[in-house]
Amino acid sequence: MIKFNIYGNEEGARVHFLTKEDIAKNDFNDYLENKNFKAELKDILYLPNTKSDSEIFIGLGNQDIKLDDVRNIFFELGNLLRKEKEEIATVKMPDFGICQKKTIMAAYEGLRHGEYNFSKKTKSKDEIFDLTINYIAARGPEEKLQQGVQISTDIMDGVFLARDLVNETGNIIYPETLANITKEKLEEVGVKVRIYEEEEIKKLDMKAFLAVGGGAANRPRLIVMEIENGDSPKTALVGKGLTYDSGGYNIKTAKGMVSMHSDMGGAGSVIGTMYALGKSKAKVNVVAVVAACENMISGTAYKSGDIIDTMKGLTVEVKNTDAEGRLTLADAIFYATNNFKVERVIDLATLTGAVLSALGEEYTGAVTNDDGFYQELLQAAEIAGEKIWAFPYDEDFKKLNNSDVADIANTSSNGAGSVTAGLFVGEFVKENTKWIHLDIAGTAYRSKAKGYLPKRATGIHVKTLYNLLNPIDC
Repeated sequence: MIKFNIYGNEEGARVHFLTKEDIAKNDFNDYLENKNFKAELKDILYLPNTKSDSEIFIGLGNQDIKLDDVRNIFFELGNLLRKEKEEIATVKMPDFGICQKKTIMAAYEGLRHGEYNFSKKTKSKDEIFDLTINYIAARGPEEKLQQGVQISTDIMDGVFLARDLVNETGNIIYPETLANITKEKLEEVGVKVRIYEEEEIKKLDMKAFLAVGGGAANRPRLIVMEIENGDSPKTALVGKGLTYDSGGYNIKTAKGMVSMHSDMGGAGSVIGTMYALGKSKAKVNVVAVVAACENMISGTAYKSGDIIDTMKGLTVEVKNTDAEGRLTLADAIFYATNNFKVERVIDLATLTGAVLSALGEEYTGAVTNDDGFYQELLQAAEIAGEKIWAFPYDEDFKKLNNSDVADIANTSSNGAGSVTAGLFVGEFVKENTKWIHLDIAGTAYRSKAKGYLPKRATGIHVKTLYNLLNPIDC
């Protein structure tokens, strides 16, 4: 547990920030060099003292510090304090020339990231370590800075909820349990949640969604979440909710299936965002939709070569049953943009392996029909430290989804897989609705930890969506 005292007493381990220029001027430059401390960005040196306060030196490089640098610095600082059992530390923050409220939020967030752990090992124990940080801000009123810490707390609670949902395996999280947990957690913070079971989904005529879930013993659920709290334009969020994806009759490899409980990364991020917004009582108008199901093999499963209907009325040739997410999104995004008076919509999905080939685990791929809306999202993502890269929106790419026997095919055999998958989803967005598709297949679930992002689920874009929908002032 982390306690943040803003302008608190100066006690405990003392944290010093040094630039390369500071090192050159320092009287004990030789000593620091002998300790291999060169003041490079994020260099950290711990000097314990049994008789007095310990000293911690943190490098700032040439001091062109961004918010994400602050997150990483405090992530490393928190890890060091926990490792060395330093329960109290005083941090005198330099003025980096950026918003003080956002700076303290980034600092607190970095510390919180270090607390997250997901393990089902029977011998593992979650160590409870109470950490007190006396944060001496460079400037700014305490009330505003404290408000920033509270907002960051709410956002990180949403990120951790998203991570927990995505990390849990398919025997724990399946459509029914995902729906139940969502309802329980979100209604606690004032979000309206409605769960549709299979018969109700049939009445909505969501045929593509039902086709994907047709082979599973765990039956599908449609999860609809709403916040109506203000005069802002209404936004829809749609998250891919494949709680397990075997690939269907186009079955995945054994290795490829191991992490397929994470195929609801989009749903996790959407649910986490709604939780964060609800906790902070944000003045927003948002509806979020998750079509939750499993893609399994059985006598009732849909098959490669099938021609299926959709809620919109378009027919789809199923060329690959492992291109299932876009089919569930087709009905979900059509439902969201046609049944609610939304001006814009964002869908998030662990949709394609192609995006991993193109952008690795560093960037989320995007497709959009509105550059202005995309620029808003990009600004929110920059504050969050979450990277997004837009693929070209080109009518010629749409032709790659053409079918000889149906209105559209669910895969293309001519490359550009991330773009064509996104454009497939875009065909089901209501006309004149601003739309952004985010392919998070590389960023929602990491193969290894990097910086403050853990291995496995990251909770990607909870922060970005919060910043977009409820912008943080300074």
